[in-house]
Amino acid sequence: MKTLGNIIWFLFGGLLSAISWFLAGVLWCITIIGIPFGKQCFKIAGLVLFPFGKVVKTDFGKHPIANIIWIIFGGLGFAISYIVLGVIYCITIIGIPFGKQCFKLATLGLIPFGATVESAQ
Repeated sequence: MKTLGNIIWFLFGGLLSAISWFLAGVLWCITIIGIPFGKQCFKIAGLVLFPFGKVVKTDFGKHPIANIIWIIFGGLGFAISYIVLGVIYCITIIGIPFGKQCFKLATLGLIPFGATVESAQ
């Protein structure tokens, strides 16, 4: 399921979403102050490309100030959009695995600092 899910995800929006996150990271990196935020965008772009088979572990306490700034300047919007998309996917039985991936992306989109992306065992 992991490989098939990643292929379907990649073809129907994963590539476009990853390009969007990558461009957002480039824009953040234009300023010196924004480089840490740009690095988080690149981390999210990597997960958005192939999310199946990966686990997100969050630790808000590592960088609370950076996470609060992230939430204020876009993280909340990203998380809400992924949650809405995940609910829409979960309305149908076939879309439930894709909805679960959206919820995973919402977690990382809300609190990226201190979060790690690991392969599922």
